[in-house]
Amino acid sequence: MSGDSPKGRMTYGNYLKLEDLLSLQGGYNEDKSSLSNHEMHFIVVHQAFELWFKQVNIELECAISLLDTEEVEEKQIPVVVSHLERCSEIFRLLASQWKVMETLSPQDFLAFRDRLGTSSGFESWQLRSIETLLGLKSEQRIGGMDPMEHNRKLHSEGKLSDSVMDNLNRISSGPSLNDVLMRWLSRTPVNGFSGNEKVMREFVENHLSSMKKHGEEVISHIVKIGHGNEDKVRPRINAGIASARDFLLPNNEVSFARAGLLFIESYRELPLLSWPRRMIDSVVDMEEAMLLFRSHHVRMVERMIGRRMGTGGSSGVDYLDKTLSYRIFTDLWAVRTMLVKRDSITDPTNPEFYGYVSSQ
Repeated sequence: MSGDSPKGRMTYGNYLKLEDLLSLQGGYNEDKSSLSNHEMHFIVVHQAFELWFKQVNIELECAISLLDTEEVEEKQIPVVVSHLERCSEIFRLLASQWKVMETLSPQDFLAFRDRLGTSSGFESWQLRSIETLLGLKSEQRIGGMDPMEHNRKLHSEGKLSDSVMDNLNRISSGPSLNDVLMRWLSRTPVNGFSGNEKVMREFVENHLSSMKKHGEEVISHIVKIGHGNEDKVRPRINAGIASARDFLLPNNEVSFARAGLLFIESYRELPLLSWPRRMIDSVVDMEEAMLLFRSHHVRMVERMIGRRMGTGGSSGVDYLDKTLSYRIFTDLWAVRTMLVKRDSITDPTNPEFYGYVSSQ
């Protein structure tokens, strides 16, 4: 039958499989009575979350695939950025979606909360896979809450399909975005050279010297305007420089990834570094958006159930509050502490290397 015929024509509803989609919310409780509009609202909101989680997983896997190579083509960096920026906007959308949940009063929720049984948002395996793809490690999780262990238990009980468990195992055994990003940063050409320990160390030592010089200027200024005395200010400045040295030279070995990161952040005006810099910013922006999503979630839950125990047996809001301490891309945030004014650092020794190249 021709696709142009009335019966073969694609419609909006057919393309989106709307009847299938709209049947997934159900319409009746186990006792065959109709779902209240409040419970329907609760289901719709969380199913919408899961649809967006599906998209974030897809975007992250695409970004990781593009970066998980020995040599990332420059033309691929904007593509990676587009994947990450979409994730950021999705998390911002989801953060605002909690406001819709807040139209559900505590009493409205309590009317059907028991039907949730022991189910918990912790069992959102799509959100857990997002965390794994980003690079959150099991040892970083609060209170030994290991999602892989819990999902294996659910799988053994027949409550999680083989395909879902296989996918979670695949993701947990593969590289994370943080892994491939650090490997990519370690190959950053510093002063025109990539992987050269001597060049990297010289760059790091020069930057630490610039920090020390800038620190002296800060001390002099603070003392001059009467906002402190040298005995109290100098230890703080020196501690910052010592921390930067430990960050860039752990165990007195150059961290190529951190040095590359510092180089990109320090010389933001160099044309060749414009997209790498934007990619770093897009990762920071995405983690910030995810933190916003978590924060809004916690406050919504507290508004809804107070400090009572969570349906899955966790401490509820107390547990969720602790997850706000999760940080994955710690180096990308930490490097900002050790930046100094552009005119306080030396120019790159090979600036023409970072210009735009034309074949004309």
